[in-house]
Formats: sequence, C-alpha cells, structure tokens
Amino acid sequence: MKYRLLTLFAAIMVAVAAVAADNVATARALAQRLSPRLADKVKFVQKKSAVDQFTLSGRKGKVVITANNANSMAMGLNHYLKNYCLTTVSWYADIAVELPVELPDVKKAVTLKARVPQRFFLNYCTYGYTMPFWKWHNWERLIDWMALNGVNLPLAITGQDAIWAKVWKQMGLTQEDLDNYFTGPAYLAWHHMANIDGWCGPLPQQWLDSQVELQKQIVARERELNMRPVLPAFAGHVPGKLKELYPDADIKQLSQWAVFHDRYRTYFLNSEDPLYAKIQKMYLEEQTKLFGTDHIYGIDPFNEMVPPSLEPEYLYNVTKHIYESLTAVDPQAEWLQMAWFLYHMHNEYTPERIKAMMDGVPKGKMPMLDYFCEAQEIWRISDKFSGQPYIWCYLGNFGGSTKLQGDMMEAGKALETALKEGGDNLIGIGSTLEGLDVQQVPFEYIFDKAWTGFPDDYTYMEQVARRHAGYDSPEAREAWKLMYDSIFASIAGTCGPLYNMRPTLDKEDARTSIEYEPATLVQVWETLLGQQKVDRDAMILDMIMTGREILGLVFSLEKKKFDQAFHDKDREAMILHGKTMFGIIQDADTLNAHQPYCTMQKWIELARDYGETKAEKDLYELNARRIVTVWGGNLTDYANRAWAGLCREYFYNRWRTYVNRAFSDADNPNGFANFSYNNTIIGFEWDWTSWTTPIPLPQVNDVLGFSRHLQQKYATQLQEIKK
Repeated sequence: MKYRLLTLFAAIMVAVAAVAADNVATARALAQRLSPRLADKVKFVQKKSAVDQFTLSGRKGKVVITANNANSMAMGLNHYLKNYCLTTVSWYADIAVELPVELPDVKKAVTLKARVPQRFFLNYCTYGYTMPFWKWHNWERLIDWMALNGVNLPLAITGQDAIWAKVWKQMGLTQEDLDNYFTGPAYLAWHHMANIDGWCGPLPQQWLDSQVELQKQIVARERELNMRPVLPAFAGHVPGKLKELYPDADIKQLSQWAVFHDRYRTYFLNSEDPLYAKIQKMYLEEQTKLFGTDHIYGIDPFNEMVPPSLEPEYLYNVTKHIYESLTAVDPQAEWLQMAWFLYHMHNEYTPERIKAMMDGVPKGKMPMLDYFCEAQEIWRISDKFSGQPYIWCYLGNFGGSTKLQGDMMEAGKALETALKEGGDNLIGIGSTLEGLDVQQVPFEYIFDKAWTGFPDDYTYMEQVARRHAGYDSPEAREAWKLMYDSIFASIAGTCGPLYNMRPTLDKEDARTSIEYEPATLVQVWETLLGQQKVDRDAMILDMIMTGREILGLVFSLEKKKFDQAFHDKDREAMILHGKTMFGIIQDADTLNAHQPYCTMQKWIELARDYGETKAEKDLYELNARRIVTVWGGNLTDYANRAWAGLCREYFYNRWRTYVNRAFSDADNPNGFANFSYNNTIIGFEWDWTSWTTPIPLPQVNDVLGFSRHLQQKYATQLQEIKK
C-alpha cells in the first residue's frame, strides 16, 4: 500500500513538473518571439498560487519572473518591458519591439497580484473593423499582446462559418442558398449577431477552409497562454430558406437593422422549438471536434434587434431553453453574453424584463459583459445582473474610427468604484473596443488596473510618456498629462475629423464634435514638436494621431471661411480657402504615410493577400474598401479612417465635388443652399469601393520634421484656434 501511495505521489509530481515546464517553455517562447535578447536575459520560474500573480526580481545578471502560470509570466514580462526597458509592445505585427542597448537589471523585487480572476478582450465588431483578413502572423502578435496585458478570456469566433455551411447543407440548403445567406468576410460580425444576411458576399470556399485552419492555431496558442477562448454557439439565427424547408418550425423574421433593404433581414428560430436543440447539437459537436472546448460559449440572440416578444415570460423561456440546448451537449457549459443589447434598448428592457432573462439560467452560468461601462454601467440598473456573474468592460472606440477619444479619468474612477461596490459577482475586467486603429494607451490602462500596484494616474501617464519617447522627455510628459486631463476625456462615439465626412453647406456632421478645448490639443501637439527626437514607433503614432486631428481643426476653420465666402459671393476668397482645404487633406495623407498601419494601402494589401484567385482578391478588396467608407444601410462613414490613401483618393474627391459645385452655383445661391451629399458624391463613393487600382503612397521618413513643417504652414490658423 505504501509503495502504491509513493508511486501515485511520484506520478502526481511528474505531472505537476510537466505543467510547470510547459508554462515556462510557453513564456520563454513568447519572449523569444518579441526578441531573442529577452529570452537570453529573462528566466521564468513557476510557483503555485491561489490567484494569478508574478514576482519580478534580479539574480546574477538575470531578470527572474516567478509566476503561477504562463499568462502571469507574460504579464510580468510586460511589466519589465514597460517600466525598466521603456518599451511598448504594439498589438500589430511587423512593429518591432524596441529595446535599450543594455537590458536593465531588476534591483528590487516587485510582486503584483490580479484583482479579478477574469480579463476579457475583443468584440464581435473587431473581427470586421480590424481582423477580417488577418493571417497567423498577425494573430500571433495580438495573442502575445493579450497575454502581455493579462487577458485570459478572449473572444474566439474565427472559423465558425465553415461549420455553419456544413450544418445548413445537412439541413437541406443548397450552395446557392448559402451564397445568399452569408455576408462577405468584413461583415461577418454583423451576420453572426443576426443583424444582416447576404451583404457583400458570397463567402468563397477558400475563405471557409483557411479560417478553420487559422482558428486551430488561434485557440491552441491561447490555451498555451492559459487563456480560455470563448467559442460561439447557436443563438437562433437561421437562413430564411429554413422556413420553407421546415414550415412547422417557429421561425420569425426579425426587425430591420440600420435601414438595410428587406432582402438582408434575418430570421430567428425560437429556442423552445425542438429544431433549436437539434441545430445546437449539430453545431457544437462539429465545433468541438475541430477546435475543442473550454466550456464557455458566446451567444447573443438579440443584439440591436427587437425580440419577437418582450414579455418577461417569453424572455425567461428564451434564455432557459438556449441554456438547456447548451448543457444537453456540454453539461459544463457557461453562456457568456454581451449586455450591449441592454444599453442599446435600455428603454425597452425594464428591470422586470432583465430579471426574467437572467433568471432563465442557473446562477453562475451566464456571465454578462457589462459592455460600455464608461457610458452606462448596467450592473447599477439591473440589480447587479440579478446575481449572475459579470465583467466590467471599457469600450473606448466605435468602428475603429481614428480619433483621440475615450474618457480615461472617469472610466478609471468608475472601475475603482465598481471593484468596491459591484458585489461578489463582479468577476472580471475587460475591453470591448470595436477596432484597433486607435491609441493603445486607454486599453492598457484598464488592463493594468486589473492588478495590484497601480500607481496614481499622473504617475502612470509619466510612465507612458517615457516609454513612448524611449527616454525621460519633459515634452512627452507634459503632452501626455494634457492628453489625460483634457483630450482623452470624452466618451467614445462614431467620430472623425470633418475632412472624413460628407460635405454639407454651413453645417458640420455631428460626429465631428469634440469635448475638449481645441487650443489644448494645439498645445499638446506643439509640446510634442519640441522633443529632441522621435524615433520610437509609439511616439511616431502619437505624432500622427495628434497631428491629423490638428489638421481636422484647421480644416473645419477653413471650411467655415469657404462657406462664408460663398455667401458673400467672394470668388477670390473661395479660391483661397478651397485650395487650403485641399492642401490640408493632402497633408493629412502624407502625415499618415509615416506608419504603414495608418494607410489604406496596408488594409487593401492584407485583403488581397488573403485571396488566392483574382476573383477572391477582388471580392476581399471590395469588402475592405466598402466597410471603411459607405459600409451599407445608413452607416456611411461609421468606420471612417483618417488614413493615407483614403484622404488623397476618397475624401479629397468628395470635397472637390463640393467646392466645384459651390463655384458653379456661386450666382445661384439658392441651388447650392440645398447641397448635401448629392447623387454625384454618392455615385463616386460606390464606384470607388469597386476599384482595384493600387493606391500610391508618398515617400516619407521624418515624422517630426514633417510635423514641424505643418506647424509653420498653418501658423496663422493655429493662432486663431488658440484664441
């Protein structure tokens, strides 16, 4: 008996050692991917702990990171990179990890612990606005970035459409039916959320097959890094054709979304119908066979859609039967749901209705993502989700719009309050941003707050400035203090500079409004221009992001003067201000060209590279062009980007139409007074999305020098803005 116990103990110890070795090897491989120099400098050690934690220390010229698993080791590595090496790791592939010549030692040990067990990241929309054409090379860096920021609960919805194609064919649908059902790749997020069918498709078989292989790599790496991928499950969205094939099934057409034509409307199968559980079983069994499972599934049946009924009894039964369909296949299943629908339709979802939906699932089995907490914390108006676990989330961005936005100060305060008052069922912190084409800092700020040892906010911003500059730059420190105090002080919305928007006489699109003093942004920008050097990628992006917004302010000023000159019938002034407007758009184009990920060329390159045949490449480029411009429905400019290529080709031509029309109607002011986005502009927009002509980029190499040139060129306008 004693021998058996010793043998069992030895086997357990071998298994524990193997897990520890796997975690250490995984962390070391991550360090190697970032830089071989890091892998040589840093030693990883695993130590058991009831909570996620890491200790950073130094020993014999090595940096030692002792942590409970590979995810915590990655968080410790990032703490070293940010605070000792003054390094920012980009979430984009191809942006190098910039390290000092000598990697510094850690002279005093630091131990940090996770304040919450779950850290969630991503949004269905991110898969459309940023990642539709990503290959493994791109995903590998993002997964590393997630681990470095402590994320352990990522949304993982890649590859599902191949499974759905198989399921629907087994249900009797033809290939033609599927071609009319699936959207194009860039729009699949809204197809998955049951908003639209068929838009900008079909999906090539090459897409379906490649996404399956990609998802296998994604979930394998995420699991290595101690993440729990949230896979999709059946939410009730079915092809309209299914109603014909199964006439007795309880299938209803859902409400119109975003003013899309009726042909793109979606259908919902009631979860009480026996067919629902059958489809759920077919889907989950195939998905588990391909990708495995971590027993947590994302299901969002009524995102921005009106349910067939809002009666509490109906809502209770919908959630009850959805959950039962899950557990019939996976008894350990948890259902993760985003609470965006409760924010989006807050007038309809009364406390009684919310409670009914929460009570349909056993307590602890339906974690909710409180999706947009910087604007509205649903936990406060739902009795803390009636006891269901929830994750406090910062959204921070809509559509990937390239604008300085996100209320960091107030979001940070709200998060701290939630951690104190949000109850024991607050289990995590997350970010649900819609696109990555934005400043990383607000999102890293939120994830850093998920751990102990967070300094006061101004100290944190000083640290940001140091690592963006790569040295202790007084100018960077002052600029980032101002940005924290005044610029990153507005709740995210769909927004952009005026030159990104359709032109209208005497008006500015409401999405161009700002909540900071324009003079403050000028101060931020001019402070950054005072730096000795700008050679870090993070600081180059700071220069681009602030500079293009400055150009937006100058453009708004010139556009008002142009409109006034039109009313005054002053053709000479119209010529002057019209030329200046065109010059601003071209300068914005050149400024963005200093970073490939700020260019339309990079976006289209990713799209075309994903295809194999010319037809596939053209379809993917159509998707790429369309989603950041006309989008579809009533969503034109929702995902606007101030990118090189877009500025020079797309925005420039829209505004040229406006200026030319003003000159042609200068003697007929009543005609031009009614000008908005006329058929000429709309026709150009849709034509442009189908072009495949390569977009050239200007040659650039010195963002600081070019920015100082802009400061001199627009000195007069900048003085006006400061007043």
